[in-house]
Amino acid sequence: MSINDRSETTTRRLGRTATVFVIAIAASLQALADTPTSGDTIDPATAERSGAAAMSRNWIDSLDEPWLLAGTETLEIGSAGDGDEGDPAARPECATFAADRDADLGEVLRAGCKPTLAQMSALMDNPLGNVAMLFTQIDLYKLENEANGKHADQWNYMGIAQFPKKLNKKWNLINRVVWNVTGVPLDRDNIDPRFRDFGNSGGALLPPSPSPPAAIDVFGGRTWGFGDMYYVGLFSPIDPIKLDGGGKVVWGAGFDLGLPTASEDLTGTGRWSAGPSGLGVYLGPKWKYGALVQQYWDFAGENDRGDVNLTNIQYFIYYSVSDTFSIGAAPNIIANWENDSNDVWTVPLGIGANKTINIGKVPVRFGLEAHYSVIQPDSAPGTEWDVRFYVIPALPSALFEWMQ
Repeated sequence: MSINDRSETTTRRLGRTATVFVIAIAASLQALADTPTSGDTIDPATAERSGAAAMSRNWIDSLDEPWLLAGTETLEIGSAGDGDEGDPAARPECATFAADRDADLGEVLRAGCKPTLAQMSALMDNPLGNVAMLFTQIDLYKLENEANGKHADQWNYMGIAQFPKKLNKKWNLINRVVWNVTGVPLDRDNIDPRFRDFGNSGGALLPPSPSPPAAIDVFGGRTWGFGDMYYVGLFSPIDPIKLDGGGKVVWGAGFDLGLPTASEDLTGTGRWSAGPSGLGVYLGPKWKYGALVQQYWDFAGENDRGDVNLTNIQYFIYYSVSDTFSIGAAPNIIANWENDSNDVWTVPLGIGANKTINIGKVPVRFGLEAHYSVIQPDSAPGTEWDVRFYVIPALPSALFEWMQ
């Protein structure tokens, strides 16, 4: 297959992925628009679902207003004596909700009020929260081959569609669908077939993305392609464990699945993989920290490709400077058990910052982080530096009936 044909194949795959996601969102919004309004007769057996649909429609209708969310970190409700009943922000009930950063946004919406930006930012801090998010993450990896001192760059774009699904009154299933496009510093036409497998690493509360190890002294050229896709499912209690001092603990356990969708041998494993996942998080008034642990073993795929036996431990720690601004980082510790003992671990430290703002009618988080690997492989190429930029728009899952 020619380079142009491969590029066209990658473009088509990206187009199909984006189209499926857009169609799913559009279908959800259309379903919400078609649900009964609060003035319609509703069967008591379906009152709970219809109520969710009605309040979803009410908030969707508010898209005609200048801002979907309150424009400040605490909702401005105007003068106490305004008596403007047409302005939801002027209602005492909405003022009470606005004062509670951890208010249940389902209740906020059902009351006809708007979530504040601070409330949405707090919801986005919880990786197991009732929020739908679309991650766009770009990583620049600075690779180093310690055996010969050579360096190279690898680019990776990662997209994640995350959404919860309520299973019953006590449990949610948190879903993450992950895809990526990567540019590895290798020439597909000049690489030794023995070194097609470029391994895995990287991510952000995510499965690994393509990265070393690779053959020694093979840096040169550039190969772009669609990478493997991943699904992560975490079963999580709806109610957190509340602690003294205003903090809470959330946790989830489940599984991950890797699909060999790569358009190039160098950008994926060529193998189906799966394994267990677990996540635990402390969410305090200021500090947020925790870890996601994932294990991947291969079980099918191309027989001439290398085995997959990889552990991804993403630890994260953030400090909230304000309701919408945090400093910290979420690096990935990688253990590739298929490597020699001196080349198993990559252990980075990091620092960065993120800010949540309104763009038009949608809350969006922007973040920038830098990670340095204090431990990296001795005799195989490994990640020395990682500079990560991400953009995350989000909406409360209470808006979507099919998530309830």
